[in-house]
Amino acid sequence: MNTVSTNLSSDELLEQIFGITQSLYSEMCKDDGNASNDHAEIFRLLTDLGKTLVSSDRASFWKWDKRSHELWTTAAVGTGRITIPEGTGLVGKALAEKTAIVTNDPYNHPDFNSDVDRKTGYITKSILVMPISNCSGEFIGAYQAINKLGGDEKFHLEEDCRRLSLAAFICGITLESDTFLDDSQHDKLTELKNRMGFYNDYNNTYSKLLSDPEITHDLSLFICDIDFFKKVNDTYGHNAGDAVLKHVADNFRRNVRICDGLYRWGGEEFIVVLPDTTLENAAESAERLRSIIEASVCHFEDLDIKVTMSFGCTQIDPALSIEDNIKNADVKLYTAKESGRNRVIV
Repeated sequence: MNTVSTNLSSDELLEQIFGITQSLYSEMCKDDGNASNDHAEIFRLLTDLGKTLVSSDRASFWKWDKRSHELWTTAAVGTGRITIPEGTGLVGKALAEKTAIVTNDPYNHPDFNSDVDRKTGYITKSILVMPISNCSGEFIGAYQAINKLGGDEKFHLEEDCRRLSLAAFICGITLESDTFLDDSQHDKLTELKNRMGFYNDYNNTYSKLLSDPEITHDLSLFICDIDFFKKVNDTYGHNAGDAVLKHVADNFRRNVRICDGLYRWGGEEFIVVLPDTTLENAAESAERLRSIIEASVCHFEDLDIKVTMSFGCTQIDPALSIEDNIKNADVKLYTAKESGRNRVIV
């Protein structure tokens, strides 16, 4: 992390900027086979660039998560990850009003949240928040610089926004790319991760758990589908079928652990991956979800639609490919369907 000096000559400042941009270029060209595709290091460098450009003590880059309706830091200098509801705080205000905000008296600003300062003992004296847009003019994030160094130790709206615009512009393009990647890994109807998201998570997270040389991890999954789903579409129409899919996804989302991976595999099929879970415990989780779906009702227009689901569970064998592991679970799902549906087969 670069340390910002308040007494840099123009040449020294340029040298710092060029050093960061060279690191950015190297990071974007990296292909080591281990990248998680989340652009975390690029955002960290961009945050450092903005911090250098405006000579601030701390900085953070904020991303708007449209699915969870939250704002969260993808890179933060001096503190850990922070999540806030959209529309709140100075960052939310800047995004809502689509304009940069400067306050040099934050503790008396109605939108400043001092919780982090109270927890850490840090004293915030000045803040600059600059919203960041994509190429279509939609504001999708914000850059926040904290505590101006040197001079009168105050941010000046016009001058500091002009300096920060370089980092904000690159951030906007990178965040747009990050958003496109995220969208490509999610199903638009249910907002669950899709098959592409599953393989990304498996390659970057689950496979590493299986190959951990220090700790043995039990990793299980189950595949499930909605019983007689074609009959729902044929009887009530495809809009009703879409409502049932969203109904199932919402119930699953509310009733799995934060660490579990939840995916729409395709059509009416779903996959749930359960880290550090034995086959027996995975079957218990599947049975709980089966019971929840059976007891629930999907309300669509003036209809009350009830459905059931069938499940096939397996513990992932690291000696097999992930495709073969899924095939093992799929065979058990087929058994569940053939033996009467609305059941869990291990």
